[in-house]
Amino acid sequence: MEQVPTGGRLVQITVTDGYDLKGYKGDTPVTFVRAEFNQVTLGDSAKITVSSEGTAKYNFTSSFEFNPEGGITLNDLAHNPVFLTVTEILQKEKKQKDEKNLILGQAVVDLLPLLEGESSFEMVVPLHPVQGSPLETPRPGSKQCSLEVKVSVAEPLLTAAQVLGSNLLKVTLEGAYSVPESFVPTGTQQNYMVGLQVPSLGEKDYPILFKNGTLKLGGERETFPRPKKWPIPNILAPGANNIPDAYIVGGPYEEEEGELNHPEDREFRNQAEYTKKRIIWDLESRCYLDPPAVVSFQKRIVDCWLWPVEMIRVPLVIAPKGKAGKTEKTDDESQLSFHGVAYVNMLPLLYPGVKKIRGAFHIYPYLDSTVYEKTKLSFSLFRDTGHHLNQNNKVGGINSPLTKPLVSKNLKEDKTVKEKDIDGKIKPGDVQAPSIKSQSSDTPLEGEPLLSHNAEGQKSETWRGKMFGTQKLWQYFEAGTYIVLEIQLDKALVPKRMPEELARRVKEMIPPRPPLIRWTGGAQKAMSDYHTQIKNISKAILDEYYRMFGKQVGNNIDSETLEEQKCQLNYEFNSSGKYFAFKEQLKHAVVKIVREKYLRTTSFESQEELQTFISELYVFLVDQMHVALNEAMPDDVQSTVSAIHTSSEQLRLFAFEAEVNENFEMAAVYYKERLVREPQNLDHWLDYGTFCLLTEDNIKAQECFRKALSLNESHIQSLLLCGVLAVLMENYEQAEIFFEDATCLEPTNVVAWTLLGLYYEIQNNDIRMEMAFHEAVKQLQARAVQTQVTKEKSTGNVEYAEEGGNIESSLGPWGTINDSSTAAVKAVGAGGGNGAGAALSILDEFLEESSKLPSESGEPILSTQFQDSSIDPKQSNLFFKEIPEKKEAPKCQDSSAILQPAPYSGVSQTPTTIFMETIRFLMKVNAVQYVHRVLAHELLCPQGGPSCEYYLVLAQTHLLKKDFTKAEECLQHAVRLDYLNPNVWGMKGHLYFLRGDHAEAKACYERTISFVLDASEMHFIFLRLGLIYLEEKEYEKAKRTYLQACKRSPSCLTWLGVGIACYRLEELMEAEDALSEANVLNNYNAEVWAYLALVCLKAGRQLEAEQAYKYTLKLKLKDEALLAEIHTVQEMVGFGNPSF
Repeated sequence: MEQVPTGGRLVQITVTDGYDLKGYKGDTPVTFVRAEFNQVTLGDSAKITVSSEGTAKYNFTSSFEFNPEGGITLNDLAHNPVFLTVTEILQKEKKQKDEKNLILGQAVVDLLPLLEGESSFEMVVPLHPVQGSPLETPRPGSKQCSLEVKVSVAEPLLTAAQVLGSNLLKVTLEGAYSVPESFVPTGTQQNYMVGLQVPSLGEKDYPILFKNGTLKLGGERETFPRPKKWPIPNILAPGANNIPDAYIVGGPYEEEEGELNHPEDREFRNQAEYTKKRIIWDLESRCYLDPPAVVSFQKRIVDCWLWPVEMIRVPLVIAPKGKAGKTEKTDDESQLSFHGVAYVNMLPLLYPGVKKIRGAFHIYPYLDSTVYEKTKLSFSLFRDTGHHLNQNNKVGGINSPLTKPLVSKNLKEDKTVKEKDIDGKIKPGDVQAPSIKSQSSDTPLEGEPLLSHNAEGQKSETWRGKMFGTQKLWQYFEAGTYIVLEIQLDKALVPKRMPEELARRVKEMIPPRPPLIRWTGGAQKAMSDYHTQIKNISKAILDEYYRMFGKQVGNNIDSETLEEQKCQLNYEFNSSGKYFAFKEQLKHAVVKIVREKYLRTTSFESQEELQTFISELYVFLVDQMHVALNEAMPDDVQSTVSAIHTSSEQLRLFAFEAEVNENFEMAAVYYKERLVREPQNLDHWLDYGTFCLLTEDNIKAQECFRKALSLNESHIQSLLLCGVLAVLMENYEQAEIFFEDATCLEPTNVVAWTLLGLYYEIQNNDIRMEMAFHEAVKQLQARAVQTQVTKEKSTGNVEYAEEGGNIESSLGPWGTINDSSTAAVKAVGAGGGNGAGAALSILDEFLEESSKLPSESGEPILSTQFQDSSIDPKQSNLFFKEIPEKKEAPKCQDSSAILQPAPYSGVSQTPTTIFMETIRFLMKVNAVQYVHRVLAHELLCPQGGPSCEYYLVLAQTHLLKKDFTKAEECLQHAVRLDYLNPNVWGMKGHLYFLRGDHAEAKACYERTISFVLDASEMHFIFLRLGLIYLEEKEYEKAKRTYLQACKRSPSCLTWLGVGIACYRLEELMEAEDALSEANVLNNYNAEVWAYLALVCLKAGRQLEAEQAYKYTLKLKLKDEALLAEIHTVQEMVGFGNPSF
């Protein structure tokens, strides 16, 4: 990398003009400009008289030497501005020896452009008046006086490569809130200081200190926005304290990155920032990071996410008058009072595209063991750097404009920190914890005595320090003190892909596909041409008939007249040559049919083969001729036959029923039929893709999802499904693009962020995994708050209700995961295809361990309230398969799969987590292979765990594997957790039904329908319960049950059940009506035709009975008992079987 030359360079500051100036004694004062940088005076300008218009031509140039090897460094340029002080020179009075100078104002010149690679820049900076200055009242017609300034250097201080690789760190300390009550503005003046260390200039650490915080009493809130201030003392003009164009803007608590950003913290923060004491700094400190420092900065965050930010209170020592050169040696010189620390999670700065973190962080007592455990640092900024606190905190020293902070060698010995009152007595409430030699700590470790040093350096146990020091040390914690801190970088440490780049990459992988033009060709084209020619010839024949016999022809013409007209018409066609013309017109279409339809392009081998083919062709052509003639009939002659069309929703229902019955071939037919009808409907492609996922045909599923994405590149669900398939097929680079694009297009999507985090977990990228999960929780909380606010507005109550549950946010708001938990989760995803088995084994082991979770008495846990009032319970069905109002149920007796369980909205459940939301989405799209990993996360999540919904999903995964024993164990746990959940009893009924235990299934189904609130899938519960009633010959109950299903969602099977029940009850008319309705919905059901045949046999309708029986055989009825019953009835009535 290019290096800055070691030689010094002059940085020149030129003040050319001043505008709208005026003085104390008039509008044309004599003034001069003084330039200061880094608390060093650079020089004074010549004395210039201001013109009557208020302008002054200074043309004053001052300079300082920039030398990265020593002296003024890049950090100094970033941290310190140039101060330009305009002073008025008053004329000497008779008795005065010297001229009197009065300061008019100060201007501030920020040198940041030099760190951006510029060699010169010009600006007009405002001149801020000092208190009492005449510049406080602007001239008429002007807003504010100003100076025109130019800053230049011979060549850029940084090369282009250095500008690209470096960074600028800005740390803003806003304030400390809810400080201890012992902090009072009266008595000894205190200096409230906060500091942290950051790597700068390679491996060296740079201390960032904030001093002189202002203690304020409660009663008013700090305003937003408010300007940020320079961390530099002795600025004369109040306005010059403010950094140009830098403001503290605040924002919603939920959008912060700190510890107090949860809904339950809102009330406490409102009280702390309004009614309680606070210390305000509003200072921004800057630090330049060269390229090696940027690398070190990133490495330190990776090594330890938490960085310590220390806070202390130090008494201000006022030097006695007349003894400025000497200081009184007291115990107060090296005091570290109220030494606290905040742990700032710096990890978000390693998230892609993140440049700023801002939040509220608790202040904890500074305990060496805790600090080392959390930050891996045993170094204290205030205790171990050896700052001369006594010098830094003298009123004269700290306010001196030319005094720089001094850093000396480490203190030779620690001294007991004591605060004395006027009488020199120790105040019990103010005793500071003494320091001992354990890890160079100023606080004792657990189980060690507190020690202090006497004048001779001997150690003695201090009982009073042990009693009162610890109490004082914990006052931050007891008061709930926290600081509001902002850390901002000029450039993100980890670049983020732009949305445009992601969209381009997606287009490259899946280009938009325009709809294909359907070209009619081959056999279809040949048939169409034949029909067209038949219609044209028939029209010509009809026109010739009208010409010969006229159009006024009655319908009651006798057969002899018609035969005579036919002979005349044939003679006319043969004699005129029209017959041969018609034949030639039709010949080309017939040839195309032979070639395209029958694929005959060669000569026949024998005469018999030719005759056979001609006979077959003739029959086909005559049939097609009738089809064409029927289409060509006039409107008043055509028969009006009503066609019954199934809707797309019905086809989806039929396909879903076939899935549940494991009749995948028929389900595929229904899905393809939907695609043929509406090929541009992406929902149809997604449905077919989810079906392919169920059958584990991942390649075809990927094609479907990509086709859907090509129809709409911004469709979130398509992007997520493409990403899921890419992960399952181990195309990880593509998966990352899909997931990132989804989060860019819809940043509030919880599932998108969670799936991105799961992807990063597979890649062992813990930092980005943390980022994605953190963002998912943040969006989930924001949605919950928005739901709560909407609910409260609707009820007229706009206060925020305090919600239960506290999410640990030190390492991530979803909770701290220990090493063993993380290892368990990672073990689930290892090994590709073995991940599902590993996940299930872990979950099954947990089931055995958690079987003792309920009460020892074995009584079920009853809970009737929804715990999380901030989340609308109705949202719980969002990601699950929903059956439309009108849809057909599966054939119950053949079903071997269970329906998707949806979380119940009417009974107690734990608050929704990001993982459970993702599980719902994955179960909806049949991505069961991906569900096991998320179930493991849900199990380990502090806010999740083994909930009722968790066990329902786990039971379903076992049912899909036909593992009924483990499924039953899961359902037993679910019953213990939520005894009143109808979904649990409904799924238990399905389990027993699939196992063939219809008695237990009947009891579970009856319990389910007896609840006030329904389960999520009542349709199939009614179907299977009705079937059980039919088996037990309880036909009245079966009829009522099936009618309830028909009322909710009529389908072929619901009406078939009604028809069977009515037939068994000898209600033939009602049975025929129900069976006819079932036949309309699906005329390919052999059982419907069989019962129609029975009804017609009993009713004595021979023709209809034979027709229904014929279709029963054609559709291959599998129920042998029903077929035998039909034969018995046929023999009894003496008809119905044409084969007799």
